[in-house]
Amino acid sequence: MAWLLVVVAGFLETGFAVCLKLSHGFTRLWPTVAFAAFALGSFGLLTLALRKLDVGPAYAVWTGIGAAGTAIYGMIFLGDVVSTLKIVSISLVIVGVIGLQLSGSSH
Repeated sequence: MAWLLVVVAGFLETGFAVCLKLSHGFTRLWPTVAFAAFALGSFGLLTLALRKLDVGPAYAVWTGIGAAGTAIYGMIFLGDVVSTLKIVSISLVIVGVIGLQLSGSSH
């Protein structure tokens, strides 16, 4: 269950990163509100998961999901440049996330 919290928190991290961009420096109300909601949810779930998981693997999985998810979202919806190297690099991050999740022990 703790790993599920980390995975959901990672997807919420993607949400807060995207909303941070869309907020244009916190000058747009609704993306700023969404950023705050996603950030609170993400940090809250990660905090709950860290009660049971080692901090290193859990944090790495959380940030890896957030980074890969944000990069993928940016390429699909925000017009970010798509390149073979970027896709290979995102794939490596995902493989690393899976490896860390499998290696992470719970208390």
